[in-house]
Amino acid sequence: MNRKSDERNIRKLTKMGKISLGLSLPIEIIKELKWKDKQRVKVKKVRGGVLIKDWKK
Repeated sequence: MNRKSDERNIRKLTKMGKISLGLSLPIEIIKELKWKDKQRVKVKKVRGGVLIKDWKK
């Protein structure tokens, strides 16, 4: 990954309501994963960060 694409992937957390923060994901990643609006995802804390995966029953 070059520096320009690295900078494009830097995001800010945004306050949503009183107790939540939101994060936007780069559209290129969403399209590559074929995720859609209102897609359910699973968020898991991992060492050094967060893992976001497609949620399946």
